[in-house]
Amino acid sequence: GKTALQWAKEQGHAECERALEAAAREAEAAAVAKEALASKQQAAKAAKAAKKAEAKGGTPAGPAISTEPPSGTRDFFPAEMRTRNWLFAKFRETARQLAFVEYDAPVLEAEQLYVRKGGEEITQQMYNFTDKDGKAVSLRPEMTPTLARMILSLGGKVLLPVKWFSIPQCWRFETVQRGRKREHFQWNMDIVGEASIAAEAELLAGVTSFFKSVGVTSADVGIKVNSRKVLAAILKMYGIDDDKFEAVCVIVDKLDKIGPDETVQLLRDAQVSDEAARKIVASLSLRSIGELQELVGEHPVAADAMREMKELFALAEAYGFGDWILFDASVVRGLAYYTGIVFEGFDRKGELRAICGGGRYDKLLSLYGSPTGVPACGF
Repeated sequence: GKTALQWAKEQGHAECERALEAAAREAEAAAVAKEALASKQQAAKAAKAAKKAEAKGGTPAGPAISTEPPSGTRDFFPAEMRTRNWLFAKFRETARQLAFVEYDAPVLEAEQLYVRKGGEEITQQMYNFTDKDGKAVSLRPEMTPTLARMILSLGGKVLLPVKWFSIPQCWRFETVQRGRKREHFQWNMDIVGEASIAAEAELLAGVTSFFKSVGVTSADVGIKVNSRKVLAAILKMYGIDDDKFEAVCVIVDKLDKIGPDETVQLLRDAQVSDEAARKIVASLSLRSIGELQELVGEHPVAADAMREMKELFALAEAYGFGDWILFDASVVRGLAYYTGIVFEGFDRKGELRAICGGGRYDKLLSLYGSPTGVPACGF
C-alpha cells in the first residue's frame, strides 16, 4: 500500500527519492500544461463557432471567453463554499478559544512592504505593478508584513502583548502544482509584544487544537521545531559572517526540495567555502537536541537557544501536545525575518508539502521603522 516515493524515503535511497520527486514535479507540470492547452482549445472552438454563426447571417456573437478561471486560481461553487466556510469556522473557533481577536486589511499593499534583503523567493513571486497614480503596489503574498504595518500605525496606542488572527487571501506567482496555487487562503495567528517562549507554546497549542477539532491526530501530523539562533551559532563555528546569515538561511531552507549536493553548490555560489558548505549541510541532519548539544558545545549564542528549546518541549508536555513536536535541524523556513524558534507542520506519511509554518520574528517591526524592538511570533 506504499508509494514508490514513500518506500524510497523509508529505505534512505536519496538518489531514488530525488528522481521520484523530480518525476512527480514533471507530471504535475504536464498536467498544468494539459489544462492550459485544453483551455486554449476551448476558447478557439468557441471563437470558430462564433465566426461560423456570423457567416451564416445570424446575430453576431459576443466575444468568446474561456469558462476556466485564470491559471493558479479556482472557483468556489456552493458545495465547495460550504466546505470552505466550515473550515474557516474551525479556524475562528480555535483562535477565539485562545483569546485571539480577528483583523483584516486590503489585499493590495505597497510593494516596498515586501522588498527585503536575503534573496527570498517571495520577492520574485509578487503580483506587483505600477498603478494609475504611479505607485508601486502588490497583491499581498503574505500577511505578516501587513500585521507589522498595522501595529506600527497605532503609534504605541495599543497595550502589548496583542493576540491577533486573520484568514487572508494571498497571491504568489509561482509554478502551479499539487497543493500550491497562485491564489490561496491561509490562517494566521500572531502574538506581538511577548518575548518569552510561552508565546511559541501558545501558538503551537493553537495549531494542535485545530487539528484535533477536525479529527487529525499526532499519528497523522507532526511539527518539526528548530531555532535560527542555533543555526547562527553553527554558521559562526564554520566562519560564516553575519551579513551572509539571511542568504544562507534562504538557501538551506531548500534542502528538502533540491537535495544536499545542489544545496552545497548554492552555498558555494554565495561565497561559502566548500568545506564549510558541506559541514553546514551535514549539521542539518541532526534529529535530537542531544546531538545538537554535542555539536555546538558551550557556544554562548547556542546556549540561549538550547535553553529556549528545552523550555518549549517542557511546555509542550505541560500543554498536552508533546507527542506532536520533534526537533529537526533542517527546518529553517525561507523568510529572512525569522530570528529564533521556527517550526513546520508535516504529514507523517510524507506525501504532502509543508502544512503550516512559523516562528519568532523579533526584528521585523524594527525593520519597518519601530524606534524600539518589539518581540513577535506567529504562524
